[in-house]
Amino acid sequence: MKAICWQGKKDLRCEEVPDPIIEDPKDAIIRVTSTCICGSDLHLMNGFVPGMCLGDVLGHEPMGEVVEVGPEAAARGLKVGDRVIIPFQMTCGECEQCLKQNFSACQTTNRNAALAKKMFGDTTAGLFGYSALTGSYAGGQAEYLRVPYAATTAVKIPQVGEDERYIFLTDILPTGWQAAVQADIQPEDTVAVWGCGPVGLFAIHSAKVLGAKRVIAIDDVPERLALAASVGAEILDRSKVNVLKALKDMTDGHGPEKAIDAVGIEAHGPNAVLELVERVQTAFKLQTERPVALREAIMAVKACGTVSIPGVYGGMANAFPVGALMQKGITIRTGQTHVRRWTDDLIRRIDEGEIDSTFVLTHVEPLERGPEMYRKFRDKEDGCIKVILKP
Repeated sequence: MKAICWQGKKDLRCEEVPDPIIEDPKDAIIRVTSTCICGSDLHLMNGFVPGMCLGDVLGHEPMGEVVEVGPEAAARGLKVGDRVIIPFQMTCGECEQCLKQNFSACQTTNRNAALAKKMFGDTTAGLFGYSALTGSYAGGQAEYLRVPYAATTAVKIPQVGEDERYIFLTDILPTGWQAAVQADIQPEDTVAVWGCGPVGLFAIHSAKVLGAKRVIAIDDVPERLALAASVGAEILDRSKVNVLKALKDMTDGHGPEKAIDAVGIEAHGPNAVLELVERVQTAFKLQTERPVALREAIMAVKACGTVSIPGVYGGMANAFPVGALMQKGITIRTGQTHVRRWTDDLIRRIDEGEIDSTFVLTHVEPLERGPEMYRKFRDKEDGCIKVILKP
């Protein structure tokens, strides 16, 4: 089959790889009908996430049709012909964390749990196509995908309706939704969102659905800011204003009650000297992150406010404003998204028209163009905001 493979930093290729097979009674095989490029995939492409191996198949936002089912998965109700989305994390459904619906912290599915514990202090769930730290599982930017723990990982969706209606339930829609939920939005709140990529846009949309009085979107890409405005956000072009000053001016001098960092590890900032220092530090492995957006969010948010972090971070960062965090009494909420916690409710909201699940989509391309579309997405060419690949 064809798949998008990692062959080194900034070297992705569409290659022929062996078809997946059932390896465990809990497995299923799906024929991938649509798959996406995620902003966090760019961190793999750009070499920011350790544990990638030559030939690793990328992708953690696939959906498709079940074509083969292991006996245990079949016994639990999964069958050939089911139409499913595949959340980016695998869930066993039985461990302590899964029973609490903390699915991204599943204690069972990461087959490299010892490595994750060494890096993070405890294990995370197994993730599709996302390095040895999360289990070294093949990803879904491919014609077929093996789904471990299939009965408790795959989410069945209606047999009718275009893929584009449901595919973003694999990651970016529930990620934006969880970011807004974790911000504990109240009716009088102003919510500032750093980053108007796909997750940021869904966080903005979700904040409005959850009743925020105002949402302020921060980015410097015109197409992204326009989409943010289309779902009700006020916009700040960070290339034209001092973000911290502008937010204070817009909020009676105290800042927004809630802040969402939807940027993560590869942020860029207004301070050229500090950004240069951070680039040098990451080059020499003195830190792994550039937490520009997170720093701004902590400094900007109102005292006793909440900072919600859906943006991906993977290691260590310097120049972190821990003093402001403590002195202002800020609540931090973060974590990989517990996708299955939200999918039933989000499917209902999509089908009832409360949530527009497609407004972020800009490009639909064949799988073979995957490497080219990664570069286009990274460089923000041709108005590229979200890409679906069709095997």
